[in-house]
Amino acid sequence: MTKRIVALAGDGIGPEIMASGLDILAAAQELTKEIFEVVEHPFGGAAIDLTGKPLPETTLAACEEADAILLGAIGGPKWEKGPETPERGLLDLRKSLNLFANIRPVSVSEALRHLSPLKPEIIEGTDLVIVRELTSGIYFGEPRELGLEEAFDTNRYRKPEIVRIVKKAFEIAQSRDKRVTSVDKANVLATSKLWRATAEEVAKDYPDCTLEHQYVDSAAMKLIQAPASFDVIVTENLFGDILSDEASVLPGSLGVLPSASHSSGGPSLYEPIHGSAPDIAGKGIANPISMILSVALMLRQSFQENAAAQAIETACDTVLKKGIMTGDLGGTASTADFTQAVLSEMKGAN
Repeated sequence: MTKRIVALAGDGIGPEIMASGLDILAAAQELTKEIFEVVEHPFGGAAIDLTGKPLPETTLAACEEADAILLGAIGGPKWEKGPETPERGLLDLRKSLNLFANIRPVSVSEALRHLSPLKPEIIEGTDLVIVRELTSGIYFGEPRELGLEEAFDTNRYRKPEIVRIVKKAFEIAQSRDKRVTSVDKANVLATSKLWRATAEEVAKDYPDCTLEHQYVDSAAMKLIQAPASFDVIVTENLFGDILSDEASVLPGSLGVLPSASHSSGGPSLYEPIHGSAPDIAGKGIANPISMILSVALMLRQSFQENAAAQAIETACDTVLKKGIMTGDLGGTASTADFTQAVLSEMKGAN
């Protein structure tokens, strides 16, 4: 069966790492039962230059009809002060596709443990997933107001919004260690009280999993003190934004972590967590790992191609253990060098 994937290379190093990701996807094709058709569309700053809009109608239409979406990176100083910004395009895409669940897996390869800001004995065994609600909460709540003497925002959650994100966390936990940590501030916030009560209700539908609760300040400390103690963390938009950025530094580089954003029934979007790095764009030295692992995440979560996803992840880890690394990891490999090394490992494994 043919599956359509829309590739949005974007800006900065986006086109370079997207090329690596698509090379890896082509190699993984041999391990899958699906046929993947990749179509590329302009997005972000590149789309502004072409059409005047960061999310052209043709790009949005293609994304709506896709089976999955791959995004490279967007943004750069060229568009920061313009009437249209690349970031606006991403927000509009998330809203249009109702991408309510942001998934960030965080693990630390043995080969990269020395780069972590934490001691090796603390970081060892870290393998967690943060599930962040992405389309509600204080970032979207109304009313809001900014005045000279006073300002306020509204943090609003409806029960169905909490139910669907907590269900997503339990579904992910069922394929892992079956432990869910729900993070809130239920000792203070009304939204968190509803969140906690709803999480308890949802947990009854997943008797094979366990649920624990953590206040967000406690979770932030524990993420540094004992990151390996977590399996799946689920939380609201603001807390998830902060905790996922905190967790992103655990491996020592933003260049090695993928992410996914899921909707209720439409296509999911997969992307690196890092930015467009315009200062190194075009130099061929960008780290492609986060893009490559985003491809693996797509294969696993959108197409249930677990063997192909595992082959990619294992090949990446093997290459790192051999000492082949890009500059941000302390190595000398180019983007193309690292990609070719991963392709060689995948071919050798077959």
